[in-house]
Amino acid sequence: MLELDLVGWIVVALCAIMTGISKTGIPGFGILVVPLMAMVIPARSSTGVLLGILILGDLFAAAYHRHNAKWPHVLKLLPVAFAGIVAGYFGMKVVSDQQLKPIIGGIVLLMLGVNYWRTITKGKDAPIPTQWWFAAGLGFLAGVTTMMANAAGPIMIIYLLAMRLPKVEFVGTSAWFFFVINWLKVPFSLSLQVMTKESVELNLLMLPFVVVGSVAGIFFLKRIPQKVFTTVVQILAAAAAIKLLF
Repeated sequence: MLELDLVGWIVVALCAIMTGISKTGIPGFGILVVPLMAMVIPARSSTGVLLGILILGDLFAAAYHRHNAKWPHVLKLLPVAFAGIVAGYFGMKVVSDQQLKPIIGGIVLLMLGVNYWRTITKGKDAPIPTQWWFAAGLGFLAGVTTMMANAAGPIMIIYLLAMRLPKVEFVGTSAWFFFVINWLKVPFSLSLQVMTKESVELNLLMLPFVVVGSVAGIFFLKRIPQKVFTTVVQILAAAAAIKLLF
């Protein structure tokens, strides 16, 4: 078992709750999970621990939103995302986490700015991007960032916002995309030894907290208006990007 003091246990439990909320209700709510986890567990090990917690959250989210995913979006993104995972696997051997984070943050902020400009200048008439490179580029980037830093959430938010999905389909599509993607990452994480027997043991201890967060996420999703939901996920994506920059 990974050694944790009292503060460490509290932080990891809080991260598990936040992960559950972000998986079933408010994508992006878990923006602090990556840096918080790295505060109490060595950075490389924290990546594997967090992957296990994300997978537990995915199980509840995918089950609850089993009828809410827009599969054409999921299937369009998966092949290029898997290519990004492979690239991220090799990238973890040559690019440090500190080098990658500001790059991700800058890209996310740029794309949020473009999306905001589209909605301000064209309002509800802003066209849904259909160019092949839009889905391919974001899918690949999501694969790279999720493999290297578990930080693909803001990128997926940008894609789904551009698709103008209603909040339930937004969360359902995101849930199923990450359900598949995170399982695809497991053999690569085992090969890199960031996912270990000790990290899995810690994940299982965090299961009750993931359940609490998942139930809370469902509660919030049912009660938050569509416009507020869209605003909140954009703010959280921007906050995540700024956090990655610094």
